[in-house]
Amino acid sequence: MDNTDVNVVYSVQHQLPLVMYIAQYFFFTGLSAGSFVISVVATMLGRKEFKPIGRITAVLAPVLLIIAPLNLIADLGQPLRFWHLFFFYNWTSPITYGSFLLTLYPIMGIIYAIMVFTNRGTAAKILGIIGVPLAISVHGYTGFILALAKARALWNTAAMPTIFLVSAMVSGIGFVVVVAAVRWKWFDKKTTEEQRAKDKRLIIQLAQFMAYTIMLDLFLIVSDILVLLTAHADAYQAGMLILTGNLAPIFLGVEIFLGSIVPMVLVLGPTRKNLTAIVIASILVNIGVYAMRFVMVIGGQTIPLS
Repeated sequence: MDNTDVNVVYSVQHQLPLVMYIAQYFFFTGLSAGSFVISVVATMLGRKEFKPIGRITAVLAPVLLIIAPLNLIADLGQPLRFWHLFFFYNWTSPITYGSFLLTLYPIMGIIYAIMVFTNRGTAAKILGIIGVPLAISVHGYTGFILALAKARALWNTAAMPTIFLVSAMVSGIGFVVVVAAVRWKWFDKKTTEEQRAKDKRLIIQLAQFMAYTIMLDLFLIVSDILVLLTAHADAYQAGMLILTGNLAPIFLGVEIFLGSIVPMVLVLGPTRKNLTAIVIASILVNIGVYAMRFVMVIGGQTIPLS
């Protein structure tokens, strides 16, 4: 028998346990949380000019959160067993708490929306105060799920939950601006010119607030990347993956440039009072936040575990 040593090289495809359904789930929960917080702020202020925004967002929040878990169910290997999450639980897992939050929050959101539309101001304010921590928890726990994955350097940072929450506000505001602008343009023509002018000013103000929130989001992202680049080898590799690797065009081109810098220029620059420019900026913002979810979910799994 020939005793010659033979080297066998296997090419094994690296499987991603989390796919785009999870990124889409993160995206829709963020839209819902951002929309709800805006609605509660509008309700708490109690000013007449904020009433249309408060109503729009009161409806959007539960609708978006009802859509979000459908992505989780679609991601399950056996979707009909989703109910196992409520009966076979692990109290040390954020997913267990998330399952109950995803049930309680939309129910509370629907009741809140009914209170808003029936002009029950006091009840709406009470439910809003209760609902804001729920909305923050629903999206915040998704950031914790990633942050607690110690083996994934891109995820395992203390900033991850905060980045998810701030980006949720950015996308939520952007989505509301688009819906409010469509309503103003096509479905709000029976109101007086004075009221239409007030509604337009409110949309512009909301877009400007979105731009300032983008600044905070960029600060958190830059801080997170700087920490990655100065940490251990795996963290450095994760940082370079999104800066110079395969995901760089999505991260730098879509998320940062198209989804953050361009919208800020449109909203705060010479076109700041142009509703068309504001709508384009808000759409780009949501594309950028969606890209962020993709980069985080897929990028975090791209580096094989050693």
